[in-house]
Amino acid sequence: MKPKTELMRVVKSPDGVISPDVSGKMPGRGAYICTDEKCRARAEKSKALSRAFKMAVPNDIWTRLAASWRI
Repeated sequence: MKPKTELMRVVKSPDGVISPDVSGKMPGRGAYICTDEKCRARAEKSKALSRAFKMAVPNDIWTRLAASWRI
């Protein structure tokens, strides 16, 4: 459990596109991922987004997410 300010919302749109939700208000199924590098790696290894979204999540999604929260 972490404060919401330390988490990033990731959303799967109704079209099936997965992207970071900076505003926190995008429509679709949302999941929260910790922005800490160790925490992110653990979520990637355990396939947390695949379970949350009930679909296979490509590896390039994790690269894009990591780049978006380093800003």
